[in-house]
Amino acid sequence: MDIFDKCYTFDAAKEAKEKGLYPYFIPIQESRGTRVVIQGKELIMAGSNNYLGLSWDPKVKEAAIEATKKWGTSCSGSRFLNGTLALHEELEARLASFVGRESALCFSTGYQTNLGAISALVGKDEHVFSDKLNHASIMDGLFLANGMRGRVRVHRYLHNNMESLEKFLAEEPRDAPKLVVTDGVFSMEGDIVKLPRMKELCTKYGARLYLDEAHGLGVLGNTGRGTEEHYGVTKHADIIMCTFSKSFGSLGGFVAGDHDIVDFIKHQARSLIFSASMPPATIASVGACLDIIEKEPERVRRLQAIGKKMVNGFKSLGFNIGLAETPIVPLLIGDMEKTVLFWRELFDGGVFTNPVLSPAVPPDSTLIRTSYMAIHTDDECDRILEIAGKAGKKFGIL
Repeated sequence: MDIFDKCYTFDAAKEAKEKGLYPYFIPIQESRGTRVVIQGKELIMAGSNNYLGLSWDPKVKEAAIEATKKWGTSCSGSRFLNGTLALHEELEARLASFVGRESALCFSTGYQTNLGAISALVGKDEHVFSDKLNHASIMDGLFLANGMRGRVRVHRYLHNNMESLEKFLAEEPRDAPKLVVTDGVFSMEGDIVKLPRMKELCTKYGARLYLDEAHGLGVLGNTGRGTEEHYGVTKHADIIMCTFSKSFGSLGGFVAGDHDIVDFIKHQARSLIFSASMPPATIASVGACLDIIEKEPERVRRLQAIGKKMVNGFKSLGFNIGLAETPIVPLLIGDMEKTVLFWRELFDGGVFTNPVLSPAVPPDSTLIRTSYMAIHTDDECDRILEIAGKAGKKFGIL
């Protein structure tokens, strides 16, 4: 048998394209902040993680341009060798201060951040407790650790269920090495981790806490400092992780924590050591976004107001949005064909959203993921609700 036979017989995407129901890899011809042009038609973007709209801010774009003029387009090497610029270390110091930690370390993508940091921190016969709905990059970090160092003991507790987490923690000796890993804001569900209770359990059972703030920083808290600020607590997490492709309007990611922990990750993380570093334009754009977040927290509060508006709006229409409480609002459908047809109806009506299908979720848990930006207008939000409401009635989703 030819190893490529499975490629030649893969027809699912081809069949969906023939029916006009293929929702992925759609090329955007123009991007206009809250609007995109696809196939010559303008749509409202209701599927972007550009939460604060900063990838479009003139100051951010200018910072990227100026950095390119001064430093060029690439570092042409890994952080470990020739790819560390003064810009990297300046940004890392600022990020550490922003999240209230001793030290920070930047990676080239958010995925690589979790992949590298988690695989560096856990090893053979050490215990990791992971929410069942954590991001794939967290699980891939554990898979890499398994491949590198032997069996990591992974315990997957029920989603955001602290009783389930405690049950797993209580089954292991208190002095066994333990790491609890969780998203702060869950990327598909739009709900927030029960951080204070989780911290209590970590203290009780001798576990460390790794908090993925990809969808938390810039989104939660009065000044955008994430899940800890949302709950009015400090330093509940031993490690903070975040990406730059959401609120920071760029690409990359970082971890922050005690200096010794971050230094260990710096010298052990394969996705850092064996990958080219963030280019100058990317570093500068993140720094400019951080400037804006620190100086203009009203953007964060505007985002939160829009999130509440859309949560309440979809609820009032009769959509099932689960436990959503952030600007990520899923429309739960639970039927693959109906989900795709509903997505197409929204698309044709002028709204761009993201369908989430099996195997990303179980077949009975398919959904439309909607997400919002601080730069959306009230009129745009109302229009999204109007179009979704009509489509929901048409397909019997409400």
